[in-house]
Amino acid sequence: MISQLNKEFESRVRLGIMSVLMVNDWVDFSEMKNLLEITDGNMASHSTALEKANYIEVKKEFVGKKPKTSYRVTQSGRTAFTEHLDALEKLIGR
Repeated sequence: MISQLNKEFESRVRLGIMSVLMVNDWVDFSEMKNLLEITDGNMASHSTALEKANYIEVKKEFVGKKPKTSYRVTQSGRTAFTEHLDALEKLIGR
């Protein structure tokens, strides 16, 4: 039963990132960081891990002269996170 939980989502930060992205289209770095109340470094490292797993897409662009990084969940990320949540629900007996 516990083997059905996805190791990529064990971190509370990654759970937070995925939860925000499941209900929003694109969310920028600053907004995500503020929503989750985490540091720049935490946001960067956890988003990189989720991107490497192909669970989120990262878009880097310039708005005026300022760089802007935004994130959205990929289809495989949406599927993996939904399966993770289903496994959690089974574990707690829902």
